[in-house]
Amino acid sequence: MPNISRDEVAHLAKLARLAVTDEELDVFAGQLDQILDAVAKVGEVAEADIPPTSHAVPLTNVFRDDVVRPGLTQQQALAGAPAAEEGRFRVPRILGEEQ
Repeated sequence: MPNISRDEVAHLAKLARLAVTDEELDVFAGQLDQILDAVAKVGEVAEADIPPTSHAVPLTNVFRDDVVRPGLTQQQALAGAPAAEEGRFRVPRILGEEQ
């Protein structure tokens, strides 16, 4: 006996704004029933003394520690720019805005 009925599948399809045929309702009901059974089996395995996990193996941070080092001054950053204005990079206008 399926855990999910054709009416429930039709309701879900309506909520998802999906047009499904009567034949598709039968197919989807069976498929969703298999999914619900699989989820129930996973729920049976979970014991109270087993903590929930998001990954099968522990994750470790593979990034190096941040090291503060000096950056460019404003003048150094703008030195290689084709155009600069008021201490900023000057770029071509692309939106057609007027000043």
